[in-house]
Amino acid sequence: MQLAGPVAGLNVIDLACGEGHFTRLLKQRGVSSILGVDVSEGMINLALAEEQRCPLDIEYRVEDVCNLDAEGEYDLAFAGWLLNYAKDAQQLSRITQSVARSLKPGGKFVTTNTNPDDPISNFQMWKSHGFTKHTSIKESSITGQAGSDIPEGTPVVWRLTLPQGKQIDITNYHLSKQTVTNTLLKSGFREVNWHRPRVSPIAIQTDGYDHWKPFVDSPPFIFLECHK
Repeated sequence: MQLAGPVAGLNVIDLACGEGHFTRLLKQRGVSSILGVDVSEGMINLALAEEQRCPLDIEYRVEDVCNLDAEGEYDLAFAGWLLNYAKDAQQLSRITQSVARSLKPGGKFVTTNTNPDDPISNFQMWKSHGFTKHTSIKESSITGQAGSDIPEGTPVVWRLTLPQGKQIDITNYHLSKQTVTNTLLKSGFREVNWHRPRVSPIAIQTDGYDHWKPFVDSPPFIFLECHK
């Protein structure tokens, strides 16, 4: 949310909005208008139910991000998670071109993404943080230690463990930092910045710095800030 910057008075689109968590947060921060879109009708129905329960004047729509019905309408495009679902560079390009088209000149796109440089050797170290990562690629089969050595398009499953012990699997696809950056630039963005996550003082006070140190040293996810 910090990368979004001051949002008061902006026209915003929340991409792959899910049940509308970030859509509501952005609205509460004073945006002029906001549209939440998601390809899942079930997720949009959840968002609409919450809008009915607690009206915030938010519009939601079932829509594929690859085919946004918008051109130069928005100051800010926001996505909790999006690019990591692209299975290859071609699908990624369709997404990023659509996002760029939806923005006004000078508009901004911010999103969270799987860290392409996270090595396979780290995939099991996040269990104490509530998730692990899994892939069929064996660590011994790649030439180097960096996540960038994983073949393009490799499925990477994030296994989330909920408080009651229930597990949810979410499949992402590995695309290198170079592929993502070049695709965004070719799609119409003039500047692409990658930002490592920072741990809040409250989290450090609650869990201790040692708990978060691996997360800071080699983050499993990363943030993107793109300017049109």
